Amino acid sequence: MATHPVRGVALAGGGPLGAIYEIGALLALAESLRGLDLTGCGIYVGVSSGAFIAAGLANGLSPKSMHRMFIESDAADDPFEPDLLLRPALGEYAHRLASLPGLLAFAARQYLEPGGSAGFFESFSRLAHALPTGVFDNTGVGDYLTQLLSGSKRTNDFRQLKHKLFLVATDIDSGASVPFGAEGWEDVPIARAVQASAALPGLFPPVEIGGRFYVDGALTKTLHASVALRAGAKLLICVNPLVPFDARLAAERGRRNERSIVYGGLPSIMSQTFRTLIYSRMRVGMERYRAQYPDADVLLFEPERDDAEMFFTNVFSYSDRRRLCEHAYQRTREDLRRRHAELSEALGRHGVTIDDGALADEHRTLLMRGHKKNHRQPDPFGQTAAKLDQTLDRLERLLTACAAPERDQQAS
Repeated sequence: MATHPVRGVALAGGGPLGAIYEIGALLALAESLRGLDLTGCGIYVGVSSGAFIAAGLANGLSPKSMHRMFIESDAADDPFEPDLLLRPALGEYAHRLASLPGLLAFAARQYLEPGGSAGFFESFSRLAHALPTGVFDNTGVGDYLTQLLSGSKRTNDFRQLKHKLFLVATDIDSGASVPFGAEGWEDVPIARAVQASAALPGLFPPVEIGGRFYVDGALTKTLHASVALRAGAKLLICVNPLVPFDARLAAERGRRNERSIVYGGLPSIMSQTFRTLIYSRMRVGMERYRAQYPDADVLLFEPERDDAEMFFTNVFSYSDRRRLCEHAYQRTREDLRRRHAELSEALGRHGVTIDDGALADEHRTLLMRGHKKNHRQPDPFGQTAAKLDQTLDRLERLLTACAAPERDQQAS
């Protein structure tokens, strides 16, 4: 299919969980939208883990191919190994540890200096400089992508792509967003740009490129959809995996007992805080795009606010990738059905239609064994196994929800 220069895809971040969600959502969109080839768009923008997926799409890797590589990795020729994300940053540890004796000596001299006014904590606060800037080393991700993009018909060079690809990172020393792939930034290898865009502060050390240091692109904006719109996108498909959780809404819809996320401890509080900050920022941006680019259609796909599945799963979880990808796939199909009239009108302006037959097929699933059967010729045994798996998941969540009040009563 020919490349459509004014169609674009913008993908936000969210760690491994975000990438898994985006693959599931993109699979649902790919099979439900006629006239839209997600590898044939003219413009791609990726931030953080979304940069990983955007780089794949721009290189012709379909959502189905990425599902095989990253979700059903056991059967893939180029499987992604999740332990690449969890390797200790030994080089960073060694570098910081080597600086400790000098910092300690300086602090001791300052504290013990006759007539000095510096107190103990003030003097020894410099020891914080010896703390690592990241816990894990994500160079393995860069190495994996470098190898993956060296294959036939793929490239690690922005300048050799048939499409425009922008991977956004944040310059840690200025706070400025840098769209690698744009003019003046296209000489950076794609894999290196992905590594920089996904360097979440505290977890991964900043990535050095050209003497500057870069971290996660989500620090300034969530989607950076404006990058695609400025490049000329008239139809922009956006996927954002992370939204704040509404416990009251979830209770009203019977998806979870109303219980404050405070009981989840600091991880839940931090997750909700981070999601709320980036989400409110994104919403402001979406409203601004409507005013600044009235001739463009920006279509956003994301989880609902009552989606406990997406909120209470560890953002860096990879073990439940099949279930989470299926969850995103089915939720996106539901979203397409719910917003059918609105989306049909917007998509129709760009020659894209919704495949009602695909959406009406209740047997479609990503959990079929082997995933080799065509969706239009479903495997009965695979359907049964998928339904059983979904039922067991719902039963487990129900039992957990029922047991929570009893645990709280015992604890009090």
